[in-house]
Amino acid sequence: MTRQDAARLIARIAEIRLFAHAYSWHLNFRFGDATPAEFLRFAHLQGMVGVKIHVEDGEGRSLLLAPESRAAFAELAQSLGLEVHIETSATDEATLRAAIAVAHETGATSVRCYPRYAGRVSQIIAQTIRDLRLLPQLDPEGPLNFLLEQHEDLKAQELVEILEAVQNPRLTLLFDFANMINAFETPEAALATMAPYVTDVHIKDAKIVPDRGGFAHRACRSGEGDVDFTGLLTTLLLLGDPPQVRAFGCEEENEMFAPAYRFPTDPPDPFIPARDASTTLITAGEDLQSRLDREMAEAVAQIIYIRQVLADISTQARKAL
Repeated sequence: MTRQDAARLIARIAEIRLFAHAYSWHLNFRFGDATPAEFLRFAHLQGMVGVKIHVEDGEGRSLLLAPESRAAFAELAQSLGLEVHIETSATDEATLRAAIAVAHETGATSVRCYPRYAGRVSQIIAQTIRDLRLLPQLDPEGPLNFLLEQHEDLKAQELVEILEAVQNPRLTLLFDFANMINAFETPEAALATMAPYVTDVHIKDAKIVPDRGGFAHRACRSGEGDVDFTGLLTTLLLLGDPPQVRAFGCEEENEMFAPAYRFPTDPPDPFIPARDASTTLITAGEDLQSRLDREMAEAVAQIIYIRQVLADISTQARKAL
């Protein structure tokens, strides 16, 4: 580590923009009675800069399905000093239009999406380009930023290809710590390709699981998996001048499983099967309320763990000065 990098790391860790990610409450939103407003209060209590929340988090209480709740959500976020990032799980026009409406009504600053098509990779790329070229029409006056996430099926270079074809300065990439594993890439290799375009991050840990010749990932408690938090965070913190990454989302996903989608034996244009959005199953034999309580505790524990990793990086950087 150079002295210059050490000084940059220390300064950037001191000002890091940590966001609470609502997937950390996924089961409480699906099977409990958690609300988006309660998640805002959680983020504030944990000293977060903002929240990343899916339009469907909370089922019938979600920002998508309970539009009457959006104004109060926006007011609460503003009163707590929290920035809001909206997320959705497709790129088709109807899905984007709905997410953008939620973003506008909640005072959000960005919308995250990812393609979820079945078909040949070339077809998925072409359709996603067509979808994302509609963004200026769907949000003509701004000020929303848009994030394209790697989400288990496309490789890093394919995401860059989409971004460069769309040519929208408000569209950047979101780097997830584990989603590339399913596309037969390592986090480090994917980040090396995506780095010039990454502005947002989902931080989570996972165990890499062999799957039909490729690799699946099973999310786990942060610090117990195969992801190099120290290395990835160090690389991400050093991107850009001024700092390129504007939001680090704390996304604990313990026990979420995603299968392999890409394989070393793939033909040049492999077929991606249909898939649902990510979900986590209730642990077999565990009482529902116990699992919901455990999820809440794991969300807090992840934030503590991430802050400790950041503190350790800062300590090592000080030794290099």
